[in-house]
Amino acid sequence: MEKPQVQLVIADVDGTLVTQQKELTERARAAVRRLQERGIRFTITSGRPPRGMKMLIEPLALRDPIAAFNGGLLVSPELKTLREHFLPETAARQAVEQLRAHKLAVWVYTDQDWLVPERHGPHVDREEWTVKFPPVVVPSVDDQLHRVVKITGVSDDLEAVARCEQDVRQACGEQVSAARSQPYYLDVTHPKANKGTVVDLLSEMLRVPRENIATLGDMPNDILMFRRSGISIAMGQSSREVQQAARYVTASNEEEGFALAIERYVLPAADPSARA
Repeated sequence: MEKPQVQLVIADVDGTLVTQQKELTERARAAVRRLQERGIRFTITSGRPPRGMKMLIEPLALRDPIAAFNGGLLVSPELKTLREHFLPETAARQAVEQLRAHKLAVWVYTDQDWLVPERHGPHVDREEWTVKFPPVVVPSVDDQLHRVVKITGVSDDLEAVARCEQDVRQACGEQVSAARSQPYYLDVTHPKANKGTVVDLLSEMLRVPRENIATLGDMPNDILMFRRSGISIAMGQSSREVQQAARYVTASNEEEGFALAIERYVLPAADPSARA
């Protein structure tokens, strides 16, 4: 099968671009530089809020729109909002009810703040270290659901998280997009705030045909962007479900899988005369 020529690369962040310790390796930076030197655009998409991706903008010399909250907010490299998708309030309340019924901790993200019920609840400290800013502790999120970009259910009971994903979809229907961004995180966003829509939006905004876009990811919520892009690459540590949805599988994020994918599958596709 002939490889499409790549003009744009969209990468997930956690589990893909960075290591388990949230480090951007020099080889990953070099891979992005090589893309840019070849005239290939590069950007990132993540369940993180915009401020949680700020530390990647300068090291990677990002120039194109960045998709935060899995597409809930599309921002410029200066973090200026370009597109926004807020959850309908009724759907937000239904989702919160389902998360609580499955005993998941509930985090709420507005366009400005990250709201949590406990300062040091499950995964809060780890998330703060990852995104580099603290949460706002609130007694209840119930009066904060009118301007919500993302709701995250958090639990180390991974089976409960998986069950909750299905129940949120059933309860809220087409009003939401619900997908796991980590095995212990269930992200609930506007139906247009998903990584498949991110590919469509960037294709339109940057005038790059979807078949000329390469995507990289590691989690079930990345499958939607795999389906919408010409080249899709799953990380080596991702589940069988994710790997089967991708065109290629690279090494894990602990084994320079991102850089290897760029070197083996993307750069050769940018130049039909090159060899993988």
